[in-house]
Amino acid sequence: MAQKGVQLDQETFSCSICFDLLKDPVTIPCGHSYCMNCINNFWDEGREKLPSCPQCRRTFIPRPELLKNTMLAALVEQLKKTGLQAAPADHCYAGPEDVACDVCSGRKLKAIKSCLVCLASYCQKHLQPHHDAAPLKKHKLVDPSKNLQDNICPRHGEVRKMFCRTDQMCICYLCSVDEHKGHDTVSTAVERTERQREMEVSQQQIQQEIQDREKDVKLLQQEVEAINHSADKTVEDSEEIFTELISLLQKRSSDVKQQIRSQQETEVSRVRELEKKLQQEITDLKRRDAEMKQLRDTKDHNQFLHSCPSLSPLSESTHSSSISIRPLNYFQDVTAAVSEVRGLLQDILRDTWTNVSLAITEVDVLLPQLEPKSRAGFLKYSCEITLDPNTVNTQLLLSEENRKVTVMDQHQSYFGHPDRFTTRFQVLSRESLTGRHYWEVEKKAGGVGVAVSYKNISRSGDESGFGCNDKSWSLRCYSGRYEFCYNNIQTSISGPQTSRIGVYLDHSAGVLSFYSVSGTMTILHRVQTTFTQPLYAGVWVYYPPRNSAEFCKLR
Repeated sequence: MAQKGVQLDQETFSCSICFDLLKDPVTIPCGHSYCMNCINNFWDEGREKLPSCPQCRRTFIPRPELLKNTMLAALVEQLKKTGLQAAPADHCYAGPEDVACDVCSGRKLKAIKSCLVCLASYCQKHLQPHHDAAPLKKHKLVDPSKNLQDNICPRHGEVRKMFCRTDQMCICYLCSVDEHKGHDTVSTAVERTERQREMEVSQQQIQQEIQDREKDVKLLQQEVEAINHSADKTVEDSEEIFTELISLLQKRSSDVKQQIRSQQETEVSRVRELEKKLQQEITDLKRRDAEMKQLRDTKDHNQFLHSCPSLSPLSESTHSSSISIRPLNYFQDVTAAVSEVRGLLQDILRDTWTNVSLAITEVDVLLPQLEPKSRAGFLKYSCEITLDPNTVNTQLLLSEENRKVTVMDQHQSYFGHPDRFTTRFQVLSRESLTGRHYWEVEKKAGGVGVAVSYKNISRSGDESGFGCNDKSWSLRCYSGRYEFCYNNIQTSISGPQTSRIGVYLDHSAGVLSFYSVSGTMTILHRVQTTFTQPLYAGVWVYYPPRNSAEFCKLR
């Protein structure tokens, strides 16, 4: 509480011009007190036509004679002895980048408001009259502005309160009856209101676009997550497959190695056995040769003749001519067979690896892309369309697994359903279509309308026809001519007559294209718009009976 009282004393004995403790205080006739130099300088500068009080704006005629208020001077001296000061902190003074108070003399304080009527800026103290005086309360206060003088007409010195729409500039009242006479002029307040209304509409559009783009960003983030998840899973699966393939090759390599070693052991054993037999024969032959040499060298004829018949006959020998030697060629056929397997694997990998690479590069992310140029390119987006029995007109017969529709003489016994077309011979697909899709419709000689539509299209009346409203787009195929229809506006189209119509849809890009399909594809009509709902494929089959249209199987 004591501190609050001291603060009150500081404010009471401060000059509202310099915001310091009063020096040589003087009291002017309205009762407000100032430093003698401060109030004299204020009046000398002549900011007002007549001497006035900076706080209450009261004017004085003549200029008051200023005398020092001795009682105030004594009180101020007493405050100074306590060591208290009333000067504002440095951060309260206006710097080069700040808007300064136009009333402060000496070092100026920061302005907290600017008045569009007074065309002046005020600090907290000097703004107070705008809060207290009834006439000043009506003034328009804004955040401090350095450009207040821009509101003054340099030619007439009047406030620019008018706006010339012809010249798109702010003017004063005198300008409106002078060089801007006859121009479309309104008050700045009216122009501000109208432009602000336009700005609000534009801002709403911007905010809507921000929301749409934020949704797109979220979708793209989800797409990134899906791509990363799919890529990680595919890498994992591929590594597992290649590991199994490598394991299989390693097993086959081990089997071949084992078979070779087993055959090697068998053949070496057989050769060793034959070698052992030959070695035994050599030993026997050498023994016989030694016996014959000994007998041949004997001198006793009787001994020779006696021993000669006892010589054992030669055993059957293994002739070298029966042994075939094939150096380094024993397993040549195995090497050739393995090489053949390697060649087959290389061929398979070379041929199938192209498919793997294409499958990787053809990963389909739902981002704007160029329309395909060939039927093969379109077929990448082919989808199977089945027709919804709940929407088919009772004069139409569904067949071919609900892909074909035929006009009949008699009504068909379908259950009642609110989605059924009752006026036009039409039907919608079961599938809703977003993203990119391609399908083809085979038609008979009669008229057929190939269409896409929002689900909330009318089911009865003339406006229920495909192309007869703003909810559907239809290519009507008559005998010898085409016609595109949207919002009940028909456009004649020329193109080759074929029995098959191709439809390409890029929902996010707002692209819908119709093609004549034969040996080649010819563009018949292309729509560029913004689709706001999922689309459904549709077909409109005209009389006579037995006329039909069928959604083709493309896969």
